[in-house]
Amino acid sequence: MTAALIAGLLAGYGIAMPVGAIATYLVALTARTSLKLGAFAALGVATADGLYALIATLGGSALAPLIEPITVPLKWISVLVLLALATRGATTAITHHRRLQSTKPPPTTPPSATRAYFALLAMTMLNPTTVIYFTALVLGSQDATTPTHLEQSVFVLAAFAASASWQLALATSGALLGRLLTTPTARLLTALLSSLLITALALHLLVSTL
Repeated sequence: MTAALIAGLLAGYGIAMPVGAIATYLVALTARTSLKLGAFAALGVATADGLYALIATLGGSALAPLIEPITVPLKWISVLVLLALATRGATTAITHHRRLQSTKPPPTTPPSATRAYFALLAMTMLNPTTVIYFTALVLGSQDATTPTHLEQSVFVLAAFAASASWQLALATSGALLGRLLTTPTARLLTALLSSLLITALALHLLVSTL
């Protein structure tokens, strides 16, 4: 039981801690909206990690050959989604900045908490690296002893809890960043920087696909 708990926590932090496009987008989203929206978006990411941990745990060795044929299409979809997010983020930031420089600040319409949750859930589910990561962990830890259903459940819940705690920490940092960077120019620069980072990560993913 303890071994499954520790393995799940390490697996969850292992997939969550590297800062990639989704983490960058999560921080940027929270910075320009609110901690509540960021928390729901963070739980969306953690839910996807937990689902993939569950799939890998239940599927085991049968999962890898099923995922491999669609890995490349999933990567292409991920690239397109990331580029679309980067473009939308940059154009929205520029438009808002220009309006602020004129007369009256434009009314902002942040997404709902439910929309933020499902948007980040979908983004994370499109990442084939997550399921490959958990599958490799499960396959690598298999031995002659078959884990019980309780141990499998503990592993999945621990992976979800670890991912959720890290994503919520990122959302909190985004909320603090949003309070510090209150000027229109600072918000424009951080939005453009976020779009550049997401674009760079998308291009890196594209190069790895070719």
